Amino acid sequence: MILALGMILDALFGEPKWLWSKVSHPAVVMGRTVGYFDKSLNSGTHRKLRGTIALALLLLIALLLGLALQALPYKIAEVICLAILLAQRSLADHVSAVAHALRLSLNDGKQSVAMIVGRDTKDMDASDVSRSAIESAAENLSDGVIAPIFWFFIAGLPGLLIYKITNTADSMIGYKTNRYIDFGWASARFDDLLNFIPARLTALLIWLTQPRPNTIQHIRAEAPKHRSPNAGWPEAAAAYNLDVALSGPRTYDGRKVDYPFVNAGGCKTLGPSDIDAAVRLLWATWALCLLIVIAVSLF
Repeated sequence: MILALGMILDALFGEPKWLWSKVSHPAVVMGRTVGYFDKSLNSGTHRKLRGTIALALLLLIALLLGLALQALPYKIAEVICLAILLAQRSLADHVSAVAHALRLSLNDGKQSVAMIVGRDTKDMDASDVSRSAIESAAENLSDGVIAPIFWFFIAGLPGLLIYKITNTADSMIGYKTNRYIDFGWASARFDDLLNFIPARLTALLIWLTQPRPNTIQHIRAEAPKHRSPNAGWPEAAAAYNLDVALSGPRTYDGRKVDYPFVNAGGCKTLGPSDIDAAVRLLWATWALCLLIVIAVSLF
């Protein structure tokens, strides 16, 4: 029941600002650790090898810390770590904030969505803002909720920490830029590997919240249209569930990229109500996952 308790605590309390204003959040500590290896090793020749060594050291630190915490006589440490490292409540709150801001004005909506996406927001219209928020909801449901739950279930606290440090490394150095294309290669590939099953599991859970005939076939056909080998699965499932078109053209650093739409037949004119529907889907999927976790714990 440790996993269920951690999920419930996260859903109830999310990220208490009073606590993280006094001490560094574990995600911040992980980011600083990745940054240290980036500064120390990402130079000179053999950067792919250096990046692989950096990842190996990060994984070793996560493994040893996870084993140490798991060995404590009281299981409260595991529950607290779970509650801190799961992101259901914070994800739902951040996505809901975009809908609220967009109802105030387009400019407010763009400022709000810029906090959760990495693309350019300057020239977005209301549909672009809404689509971006829904995509973030679907992708981060997999990365920030289902994947950590999955790896804790498989390998306990060490598995959870190994997943989180890998995901943090990928988000910081897993880019195809001149600086990171070699150094971040190992982190990006290992993150893809760790997310392979959770991404597809997330799509399955989304489908189970509203099972309809032929949905699985549709998701399997649409997911490969996404630029990511994993993010396409939860996005395709969410797009079909909400009857909206996701992905599609967007701009990064002033350069427009014509990605294909996922579920192109879905609605492309989106607004705050569609974001609200996505948040309801987040909670429905979370609730279904919680029921499964409790059932497995009991039986």
